[in-house]
Amino acid sequence: MPPDEPSDRQRREPGWAVLRRFLPFLWPSDDPGLKSRVIGAFALVLCAKAIILTMPFAYKAVIDSMDGENDPAIMVAVALVVAYAGARFGGVVFDNLRNVVFEKVGQTAARRLTENVFAHLHNLSLRYHLDRKTGGVTKIIERGTKSIDTMLYFLLFNIGPTAVELLAVCIIFWVKFGPGLVAVTLAVIAIYITFTRLVTIWRTKLRRDMVDLDTTAYSHAVDSLLNFETVKYFNAEAREAQRFGDAINGWANAAVKSENSLALLNVGQALLLNLMMAGAMGYTVWGWNEGMFTVGDVVLVNALLMQLFRPLDFLGTVYRTIQQGMIDMEAMFELIDTPAEIVDAEAAMPLRCTEGAIAFDDVRFGYGEDREILRGLDLRVAPGSKLAIVGPSGAGKSTIARLLFRFYDVSSGRICIDGQDIAKVRQASLREHIGIVPQDTVLFNDTIGYNIAYGRDGATQEEIEAAAKGAAIHDFVLALPEGYDTRVGERGLKLSGGEKQRVAVARALLKDPPILILDEATSALDSRTEADIQATLDKAARNRTTIVIAHRLSTIVDADEIVVLDHGRIAERGNHAALLEQNGLYAEMWARQREEREAVTTD
Repeated sequence: MPPDEPSDRQRREPGWAVLRRFLPFLWPSDDPGLKSRVIGAFALVLCAKAIILTMPFAYKAVIDSMDGENDPAIMVAVALVVAYAGARFGGVVFDNLRNVVFEKVGQTAARRLTENVFAHLHNLSLRYHLDRKTGGVTKIIERGTKSIDTMLYFLLFNIGPTAVELLAVCIIFWVKFGPGLVAVTLAVIAIYITFTRLVTIWRTKLRRDMVDLDTTAYSHAVDSLLNFETVKYFNAEAREAQRFGDAINGWANAAVKSENSLALLNVGQALLLNLMMAGAMGYTVWGWNEGMFTVGDVVLVNALLMQLFRPLDFLGTVYRTIQQGMIDMEAMFELIDTPAEIVDAEAAMPLRCTEGAIAFDDVRFGYGEDREILRGLDLRVAPGSKLAIVGPSGAGKSTIARLLFRFYDVSSGRICIDGQDIAKVRQASLREHIGIVPQDTVLFNDTIGYNIAYGRDGATQEEIEAAAKGAAIHDFVLALPEGYDTRVGERGLKLSGGEKQRVAVARALLKDPPILILDEATSALDSRTEADIQATLDKAARNRTTIVIAHRLSTIVDADEIVVLDHGRIAERGNHAALLEQNGLYAEMWARQREEREAVTTD
């Protein structure tokens, strides 16, 4: 299995390992400003918690002061009520200040992690992207990004403060009511946390199943919508709806199981918390009856426990949210952990392309162990010459272009440019020197101008238009209402096949590379436009090394050398006239295509 194919290893149990990997994004060593925001936010959390802890004491003081019947007692009670209201308001203010201070931290962490994943995906090989469904990958990124903010909120502003509050409540109970109440409180909370954790681990498995099924359903939806025309061609709307329905039905069943398990969790938590509340209140009421505690003490215990229970009530939700967040982040980290199949060598140097000579030395390659495409290919392309490659479908013609771009590494042998093994030069510098007009042109869902300018970063409008003129598309673009600002739609579907191909030609002309690959560059064009662009391509091929992968033999009669591939080997080679004289495979293909042209002319 190639390194960057999806691994079949068991998923790691999400936990602190995932969190530790995320910490550098939350606490970046190169950004002291974000660190100060984290510290400031946590300080505000402690201030808010301190204020909240004073509120039950104010409540107790109000109740105890109301035992008196004179005016001063009433005034004290009123003052304490005002203080109580002020404390509640102060807690709200500190909580919102905390959110304001921390918001940039969470958003920056999510952005950096997402950028990291996105950049890594572009470092993976073509094989990886052909094996994975794009919809599934984007769904993983979407879920992971959304989970970060929620998970951070619960982890830093719920779990942490609740632990601080629990410690403070235990100290208060120890000082005012003795160790017995502390022991009962800690015992019940320990049972509560253990129960919550065990049930949530079970629910986590259900959640993971939901994530997998959701990814599958989303992938089906994206795949179907991207192939909208194909669905219509084959009247397959009902078939696609059924396919998507089957996928979403599995997700719905998993969701039902998840909600049922949530009901069990909620009932169990409520039972434990209410037993604890009943026991604590019973103890303090008994103490009041014995003269050990005041009515205010009873109220104090009730208020402290209610404040403590409020976050504990959501502990299952918090724990589940954190676990879900870790699962979603784990999936993102699995993308990051996917090793790249094609990597630069440690001592890789930039490609020095001075002449553009290309050599394939005994190259063997296959897309799988049982699918060998090239079998000992030896090929030389002289600097500035035009080499044409023809042959039946599946002979390995387009594979040569992919290997030259180093989308794959050869199984054996080597490929050299100006004597430099391309496996030992930097990929970026290699691809800077090669341009291509592919057989299947897929455009970005942006403007025509953007898609042409993609050929060279920083190109001016004048350069873009010059390239468009060279590709015979400039007049067409100007005739559009929005000109070069016209959007081409998803994958360029608003343009015809020929128009998309001309955009690809313009993009290659704009790049102006020393090595040019024309992979069926005019296959989607009509005869008249093909003749116009062929002249442009012939002009563009001058003074640069050109490899033409062709089906229409009429487009390569002027090539310096023509190579005929058959079953991954060179069956014939020579110029057009020499190959016709050999009366072999090339001559047979030429005769067949000439008959087809004559038949069309006759019709």
